[in-house]
Amino acid sequence: MSTGTKPAIGKLAGKRAVVTGASSGIGKAIALELAAAGASVTVHYRASKHSAETISEECSRLGGPSSVVACDLAQENLLADVVDQLWAEAPIDIWVNNAGVDLLTGDSRLWSYSQKIQSLFEVDLRATMLLSKRVGSLMKLRGTGAILNVGWDQAERGMEGDSGELFAAIKGAVMCFTRSLACSLAPEVRVNCLAPGWIRTAWGEQASPVWQERVLRETPLQRWGEPEDLAKLARFLVSEDASYLTGQIYNANGGAVR
Repeated sequence: MSTGTKPAIGKLAGKRAVVTGASSGIGKAIALELAAAGASVTVHYRASKHSAETISEECSRLGGPSSVVACDLAQENLLADVVDQLWAEAPIDIWVNNAGVDLLTGDSRLWSYSQKIQSLFEVDLRATMLLSKRVGSLMKLRGTGAILNVGWDQAERGMEGDSGELFAAIKGAVMCFTRSLACSLAPEVRVNCLAPGWIRTAWGEQASPVWQERVLRETPLQRWGEPEDLAKLARFLVSEDASYLTGQIYNANGGAVR
């Protein structure tokens, strides 16, 4: 019987990764986790330059050399250019489409229903699709790559209220797109999607007692998910240990079925 130690799961040494929306929350956790696995990580941000640079410095300490890139993903004309700019620096092995509009905190929660639709469409859906198509085509020509999108676990079963309707429509589209893009880019490039449940990001930290109780009631594991829970799954899915997995939606929701 062997007494050697088992190799680590999700090793990413020598890989280059780009994580969009990585200056906070889930994106930050994924960037740090990929760096801890050995990847060189590019931290994308829209406005939070200081935060992105701080995270990039931490990524460099954990893994390979890290960098930052700024881009407003709502601006369609910038999307192809940012991919081409990054690819010209070095080929990209991993692309994580995490960036999304926060409609639950700040001034955006006061926007009209129509404004919210437009903003979610531009960033969460259109940017995910166009960035994936651009980087996916380059990866396919190179012969290797992994793309990871972010959906929502309740998109397919529904949730009441404006936010439930809006996120279900947009994130549901991201999930369907993932399945089809995986077919288009196979076998060279794998495409999968994380579908988070109740994750303790900025909104979760300040949610009312009513929502706190609801999360525990609806989650069999009886706790909020943490961004790090998603990051660990992301690390596995973009690694060679998941080489037979593509076109799949992975619910990370503590067992919630409602």
